[in-house]
Amino acid sequence: MTMITAKANWTEGMKFETTGNSGHRVVMDGDSKVASSPMELVLEALCACTAVDVVSILQKKREPFTAVEVNASAEKAPEPPRVYTSIELLYRVTGKVSSKAVEDAVRLSEEKYCSIAAMLNKTAKINYSIELDAA
Repeated sequence: MTMITAKANWTEGMKFETTGNSGHRVVMDGDSKVASSPMELVLEALCACTAVDVVSILQKKREPFTAVEVNASAEKAPEPPRVYTSIELLYRVTGKVSSKAVEDAVRLSEEKYCSIAAMLNKTAKINYSIELDAA
């Protein structure tokens, strides 16, 4: 088992610089003034996690997509801890792809592969929709 580590260093105000195992730095701002907030980054991570899965699956199926975009909107609990309670994901896939292949890829990501979705499913109902553009 690989141990994953992360750290956050306070820089000023509510701004932090974070680093994980990869060594890449990310700036976060609890006030959302100069960078994404930690909760925004969780939602962004969900989008990226599921997009990675969908791209990987479509590549394995040799589907000729030219773009994949995942958009999220979410609602948070009114009282602390203000966890996400509802998340809507919109997948936009461009290319001459089979709608069934995209639907299968999204379903597999949501139900099996995306670890962030699996964690968020503990507190939030995640719904998704798909838009295909054959351009």
